[in-house]
Amino acid sequence: MRQPIRGSVCRLIAIASLGAASLLGALLAIPARSSAGSLSTAVVGMFPKEVGEFAYADLKAARKYSWFKQVREQILPSRFRQFEQFLISAGVDPDTQVEELAWGGISIDKGGEDIVGVALGNFDPSSTEARFKTQKLPSIEVHGYHLYAFGSGAAAGDILFFFLDSNTAAFGHRPALEKLIDVRFGGSESLLTNDTIFPLIGEANGSGLIWAVLDKSYTHLAMTQLLPQVNQFPQAATIIDKLHAMIISIEADSGINAHFQAVCNSPDDANLLAAALQAGLMYRRYQESSTNQDLARVLDQVTVGPAGDRLKINVPVSEDQLNALIKSKSFAIPM
Repeated sequence: MRQPIRGSVCRLIAIASLGAASLLGALLAIPARSSAGSLSTAVVGMFPKEVGEFAYADLKAARKYSWFKQVREQILPSRFRQFEQFLISAGVDPDTQVEELAWGGISIDKGGEDIVGVALGNFDPSSTEARFKTQKLPSIEVHGYHLYAFGSGAAAGDILFFFLDSNTAAFGHRPALEKLIDVRFGGSESLLTNDTIFPLIGEANGSGLIWAVLDKSYTHLAMTQLLPQVNQFPQAATIIDKLHAMIISIEADSGINAHFQAVCNSPDDANLLAAALQAGLMYRRYQESSTNQDLARVLDQVTVGPAGDRLKINVPVSEDQLNALIKSKSFAIPM
């Protein structure tokens, strides 16, 4: 069974805010401030136009942090841990060979999504493919590329993996990977032609070690997780339905600072939504004060405010708060 869209958005927000309140839903987190991660437009152009959620992580920079591995262990779903072991068995070590990661989600029927990702680093395709063949892994040939399956290769939820070259590997569900290959051969339009997502990718690119852009449908799901009490605010629910997109970026030094920007329909909508989210934050902080004081303290630092037609949310998390959240397993979310 393919991953539900809601699970993907939850994981992205959990990664992005590092558990700052389940309020603030591919993968990871990050002693002086590190430079922001920037992705080549050529890599963005590999992805199909239909991508509705696009994200990037600078893993090489992330690994400098002592707490990176602990956070990663809490947020990485078991299915992805198994996929990592699958790669390691073929001689690919994600912890040392993968330097950057870009991934996207494509909405499919019945609330699900197909995942497609590109890993950038240093690989030995010939050696890895030889091991895959020795292990007699199921494979599918598409335009001359051999897609190796983590699973039978026939199930809808199976993850497939292949090399584009010695510096680029692709992974994801088969339909999404076939679209990525079709873009490469000129048979389909790329993400560069998506008039909603691509301009915002240009804005987000370089803004943090982790950043993401969500289209209307993904933004709606993200905001209902940011504001789970939305049904108590009828005006806010109406505004959320009209949101156009969202940008998420994460900066890091000893702690982290997560930034969310929701693109609203108008400045008035941004003002109303800010008021509703502030009320929701107060309620969430009250809930957590009796069960998770560490999380409640983080919520005290969250700021929410309108800026033109955008709603901006900032979530600063100090090093001490981050370590406390790790210890209390605040990042561990069910998948």
